[in-house]
Amino acid sequence: MSSAASGPTTAQAARDDGAPTPLLRVRGVSITHEGADAAIPASVTFDIAPGEVVLLLGPSGSGKSTLALATNGLIPQSVPAELTGTVAVRGMSTVDTPVARLAGHVGMVFQDPDAQLITGTVFDDVAFGPENLRMPVADVLARTERALRQVGLWERRGENPDQLSGGGKQRLAIACALAMGSELLVLDEPTANLDPAGIEDVYDALRGVAAQGRSILLVEHNLDAAVGLTDRVVVLDAAGRTVADGTVDDVLRGRAEELDALGVWLPVSTMAALALRRAGWDLPRTPLTPAELAESLEAAEAPVPNPVSAPPSGAPSIGGGESTAIEVRGLTLRRGRRTVLHDVDLTLRTGEFVAVVGSNGAGKTTLVQTMAGVIPPPRGAVRVDGADPARTSLRDLSRRIGFVFQNPEHQFIAHTVFDELAHGLRGRGMSDDEVRERTTAMLERFGLEGKGEVHPFLLSGGQKRRLSVGTALIAGAPILALDEPTFGQDRARADELLRLLRDLNETGTTIVVVTHDMQLVAEYAHRTVVVHDGRIRADAATADVFSDETLLRESGLRRPTLQAALRGVTRHPELASVTALRALGGGAT
Repeated sequence: MSSAASGPTTAQAARDDGAPTPLLRVRGVSITHEGADAAIPASVTFDIAPGEVVLLLGPSGSGKSTLALATNGLIPQSVPAELTGTVAVRGMSTVDTPVARLAGHVGMVFQDPDAQLITGTVFDDVAFGPENLRMPVADVLARTERALRQVGLWERRGENPDQLSGGGKQRLAIACALAMGSELLVLDEPTANLDPAGIEDVYDALRGVAAQGRSILLVEHNLDAAVGLTDRVVVLDAAGRTVADGTVDDVLRGRAEELDALGVWLPVSTMAALALRRAGWDLPRTPLTPAELAESLEAAEAPVPNPVSAPPSGAPSIGGGESTAIEVRGLTLRRGRRTVLHDVDLTLRTGEFVAVVGSNGAGKTTLVQTMAGVIPPPRGAVRVDGADPARTSLRDLSRRIGFVFQNPEHQFIAHTVFDELAHGLRGRGMSDDEVRERTTAMLERFGLEGKGEVHPFLLSGGQKRRLSVGTALIAGAPILALDEPTFGQDRARADELLRLLRDLNETGTTIVVVTHDMQLVAEYAHRTVVVHDGRIRADAATADVFSDETLLRESGLRRPTLQAALRGVTRHPELASVTALRALGGGAT
């Protein structure tokens, strides 16, 4: 393991002394974007050997996505930035080797899949890369079919990519990279928009890639999925400096407390163990998987008194008042010839915290966007805070419900972060002093102080997400709907955001969250609505949804990781019903 202060590891030094050239070499890299006043990342050093899978962790804004773009020359050749240090692929500098040449060695999956989908059909998008490498037609067709089957999109090969859900687009972007056959695959949050079954499919495909001897650089927050695939872990601090580089055991297991304090994501079982230790449990070996957590607990004595004994689950109870926040009646919605929503009825009460879940393409985002008026509903089908979105101006509707898109960039309209937040307030006729005061307070609340004059598109993925939530919150609407609110966030910022949503909910704001994160649902949602094939498959208390095995299986969902780990612990039956980390005590949120 190494740090920025201590320089390369022994293994790295050996490679410098004449061992075979690593597939990817990163040495003392700092990157300063055009118009930025500081380098992010600031100092990164690591290697990737042929056939190695490396997980890159770090807080939001530490430069992980920026570094990923430097591995194939997009930075600085296409995205203006100053890069110091060395990034080399097979000994070729990514600063001056043409991107087209590097593309034969490095395949890329961006955080935003829309950024790399360019043709009119799913099939053509995947075939585009191999075609541009001038492969024989038979090879192009074979690679395209194989990649689409790996991600479950072969049956939709003739569709326009725009017709895919966010998760479907993510699968397509991964298929495009797989079809290139590159010896290094760089993936930036590849499962952020995928349902639990889709995550399993993607990691099955990535295991196949690794089995072929290809290397993978993985930027990922879902460590429960990634930990079994990873050989080495590289960690950046908030400034983008390398602070850890070692095996999974050395870094994730051996330095879990340090990484937790840094605010990066850890496996849920690891976070649970840290919470249990703080509550007095003796767990000598830090678990990384549900099976390891269960094994550790079977061998452990419960502390006295046991903080887990009450309440048993930590799951929020059904909340909400008597009045109606949103009412949907007989909502049917079509896109072209396809019916996306079928005769949907749904009522959300004022003050509820509701999760809307389902597999990719089930219609959950469409349902919530229609409730918020982002997609115009048929007249009379939806009422929001007493108003029909089909008959209400957008300005009036925004005072009733705020909406946060899955992709933050879809809602940015101003040229600075400050103006993005101030726009809605100015539209309501507030004085300059009041606009400045409220906007400055929101910048501080979301860790964006010092970013007021920056263009929103130049923020990191996590910072864009925080800005998008801030723009929805600042107007003070009584209902807030969010599509994948933790996408692009580090663990500390995600916790902070969700605590904020919980606080808003406890003071009366109705919260509606579309998410694939079952642990998030278990921690925060009073009630869970399951959408399947455009219909409401279930609408019940969250605990009841997660206790229905048939429902979860048929809807492509999975139990929360914590519940899956604890329900089989026989020595401590009080743990069997726990679904939320904060129920374990020890300061867990």
